[in-house]
Amino acid sequence: MATQAEDKKIIAAEPSLEQILAHYPEGLAGYDEMWGADSNSTNPHWRRLMKDLTGLGETELERRRTDARRLLRENGVTYHIYSDPKGQKRTWQLDPIPLVINSVDWEAISVGLKQRARLLDMILRDIYGPRRLVKEGLIPPELIYAQQGFLRACDQVQMKDLPHLLLYAADLARGPDGRMWVLGDRSQAPSGAGYALETRMAMTRVMAEEFRRTQVHRLSIFFRHLRSMLASLLPHRKDDPRVVILTPGPHNETYFEHAYLASYLGYSLVQGDDLTVRNGKVWLKSLDGLKQVDIIVRRVDDSFCDPLELREDSHLGVPGLLQAARLGNVIIANPLGSSILESPALMPFLPNIAKHWLGEEILLPSAATWWCGQKKERDYVLANLKDLVIKPIDRRGPSIFCSQLNEKQLKEVKERINAAPYLYVGQQVLSCSTAPSLRNGKIVPRRVLLRTYLTAHQGDYDVMPGGLTRVAQDEGALFVTNQTGGLSKDTWILADKPVHQASLWPNIRQMESLMIGEGLLPSRSGENLFWVGRYSERAEGLLRLIRTVLNKLADYDDYRDESDHIVLQHLLETLTHFTYVYPGFTGEDAKEKLQRPRLHIMDMVLNREHRSSLIGTLNALLQSAYNVRDLWSVDTWRVVDDIDENLQYLSSNKARFSVLQTELDSLLASLMAFTAQTQESMPHEHGWYLLNIGRRVERALQLITFIRTCFVTHCGDVPEHLMLEATLVNHESLITHRRRYRSVQHIFTVLDLMLLDTRHPRSLAYQVDKIKALMDELPNPLKTPSHHLSREQRLILQVSTEIKMVEVEKLANVSDELKTRRALAKLLDSVERRLEKVAELLHQKYFTHTQNVRQLAPTKLELPA
Repeated sequence: MATQAEDKKIIAAEPSLEQILAHYPEGLAGYDEMWGADSNSTNPHWRRLMKDLTGLGETELERRRTDARRLLRENGVTYHIYSDPKGQKRTWQLDPIPLVINSVDWEAISVGLKQRARLLDMILRDIYGPRRLVKEGLIPPELIYAQQGFLRACDQVQMKDLPHLLLYAADLARGPDGRMWVLGDRSQAPSGAGYALETRMAMTRVMAEEFRRTQVHRLSIFFRHLRSMLASLLPHRKDDPRVVILTPGPHNETYFEHAYLASYLGYSLVQGDDLTVRNGKVWLKSLDGLKQVDIIVRRVDDSFCDPLELREDSHLGVPGLLQAARLGNVIIANPLGSSILESPALMPFLPNIAKHWLGEEILLPSAATWWCGQKKERDYVLANLKDLVIKPIDRRGPSIFCSQLNEKQLKEVKERINAAPYLYVGQQVLSCSTAPSLRNGKIVPRRVLLRTYLTAHQGDYDVMPGGLTRVAQDEGALFVTNQTGGLSKDTWILADKPVHQASLWPNIRQMESLMIGEGLLPSRSGENLFWVGRYSERAEGLLRLIRTVLNKLADYDDYRDESDHIVLQHLLETLTHFTYVYPGFTGEDAKEKLQRPRLHIMDMVLNREHRSSLIGTLNALLQSAYNVRDLWSVDTWRVVDDIDENLQYLSSNKARFSVLQTELDSLLASLMAFTAQTQESMPHEHGWYLLNIGRRVERALQLITFIRTCFVTHCGDVPEHLMLEATLVNHESLITHRRRYRSVQHIFTVLDLMLLDTRHPRSLAYQVDKIKALMDELPNPLKTPSHHLSREQRLILQVSTEIKMVEVEKLANVSDELKTRRALAKLLDSVERRLEKVAELLHQKYFTHTQNVRQLAPTKLELPA
């Protein structure tokens, strides 16, 4: 036990207050989270953390920020900023200094958030139900009926005995008086909870000791309550409801979060065309046929969710979804039409509604807001325009910060308000509080905005003990948003006692149903996995062939042997067929191109305009892999990230021909690691079978192309001998051939090994047998008798039989004056044609979706701009 003297030594060794605040300004104009009320001392709940951080030093802090960025990049944590040229590959930006809130403050905030959620739930139920708010004069009718957020088709769509607002988020900012204010409500598809969780995961790695010493509330309990809430919505299927997360797709800015939450919560991630409505019920198009969906957690804006009754131009939704909800056959979280709660025009009316319905004063005030549909409020807004931000009552346009406008622009804003005053509100520009942030190794103040999350739970609401804090990039920025390049912070809510990790494991009674449950794979996911297999194998085959071409080109440069030149010509023709960059080395200019092959090889590798170039193939692979982001393990995604890094280097025009082979070797190693990860980390279920069928089909087709180009036409004994060796090297088969056939290297032995050997993993026969075995494991959605072969099974059986019946001597025989091997050509053509037909039949059976239904006439109400 430490003595009193030792305690004094420890205290003396800690950084002083002056050291902590060396770079942090005093006397800030607004409220700062770290400073106390007297503005010259740190708040008690910040002191321990700030001493830890300043004790680390600038270099260590920067290293930890770099480590956090690396972790987020490796885990594929991205956010799509539409104006950013990096697009969806922009890594989530993290400030390693968390926002700290003590338990007393958080308790008051939580009580206020729960009250607000209950109030908004009542309002949502009323707007699409009896509309007492309008009848009793608590809300002007124009405020509801004039905005796009009110969906008339959703009228009287009610969920009996259930809360309507199942998920809710609020944007909070602390004003100059230190009080928390609500800047915005997020009710239709609140985003950010998954980013908050991933941010916490990263922080517990890079700030492990600091996190351990600070008693911080865990986030996992919130997600446990979320899953419990969704299960409780269906009492008759409480232990095993079928829940899906509906995403707009991989081009959405928060697609990573959709995939992350689907994986974390154990739900299927689906897009609109994965679902269909039949007989008033929603069904998932899975490989095993249609499966009824009970609950949809939607991340698609409500007006896009049903092209039959809502936006007729939407390709993101499910035709008939609203009718299924109307009949009570599916529960949607949150219900369609809930976006109306996000209207800032509701804010000035909430205090009166709270008094009238709850008999309570509203605990968390909204930022001062004036709806221009009322004359007195409109006059105030027009008179004080410079000091306000003008917002539309729905999402028909951006917010306008009038302080940044000139006189002409202000006049235009006034004209727009006067033309349709009921469409606009004026809102006070609330100066958000500042908090410590790391910039260039210095701890400096930056404005912060906190988004908190709530879920309905056991008759009330549960608040996430934390949230997603967004921090402004620049010192003078007033508007904090990720779309303008802001950063994120972890939010540490301090507890009064040590907090233990909560488990997401189900209870024992749930385990029996879960143990026999099926992991449904949407048809779209199966299709993407099939193409991941094809693209990864195509890229690997391309890389091996390019490497073989470069080696042969080096041999020809060194020795200028005519036989080497003939072999090089055949290999370059094969490369042309692999990349489909025609005419390439097969056209009339082939001889001219052979005089300077490096330029054209680089074109086949790096040309972005060729979809089947190496870069085009890798881009297609990454896109398909990203489409099924929820199915990869963390380590698998890190390998995908390595492939992406290599691709970015090749795409940057930094790769010169002299170092091309080194870069390609590195890329090949990453592709092989990806294949190994998918074999060892993915469960051997339907998705794994499809991925491997794709790989085997592609490997077989590439081998057929290679053999056809190099050996159907006999090019002479010496060149063919060199071609045989190049073939074995290219297909990782040289050692196997030497061990099997000793020193004999002949067309007979090579064709026997590469085409007919069912034990060799690179042979054609092996690929066909593997495809046949994998296809037998796929589900039978047509429910035909198990002893009946499907069309694709009959075709692959014919291919297997044809290969087994062939005689290698006949394949190797040069049969006419043109020096061609007609039997070999016939076999390759037949196998290729049937394999392509097998792939087509698999597509028709498992992947083809019916065309989406569309409205005959639009229903969108046109309002003044």
